[in-house]
Amino acid sequence: MLKNLLIGLMFCSFTFVTSQNAYANDHEPPFIGGNYWEVTGIKVSDGGWMKYNKWLATEWKKNLDFAVSQGWLKSYQVLNNVHPRADEPDIYLIRVFENMGTVAENEQRRVKYMEWTKKSMEKMAEESGNRAEYRTVMSTALMQEMKFRK
Repeated sequence: MLKNLLIGLMFCSFTFVTSQNAYANDHEPPFIGGNYWEVTGIKVSDGGWMKYNKWLATEWKKNLDFAVSQGWLKSYQVLNNVHPRADEPDIYLIRVFENMGTVAENEQRRVKYMEWTKKSMEKMAEESGNRAEYRTVMSTALMQEMKFRK
């Protein structure tokens, strides 16, 4: 009798645990959000490749290295579209970060960045405008990595 009672209790316990797992899995999405990826598509003008690539390898890289050192970005990379069609970007600039900053965090970052760069907003806007002679920003997309729930 005791043996049957123990077997019955074990069966009930097993059934309860497995049914709870099934219930929990039915109420969870199959993915969990991961890092954010900001992808900017750039079209480079004929004859502008060397100038733009030099800028990316110096100024752009220096700025993103600073952002990584501050923990604002996790990583970044440049992808070349080897066979772009006429309406596609030639280069994709990718910045990866963990989460969106709050308004207050972004303001603190702006202040810290301005102290570090030692350039005025006007100077940075002028420099960006000058790059328009050899590159065009076609689009920017913000995507979030989707990780499989384990």
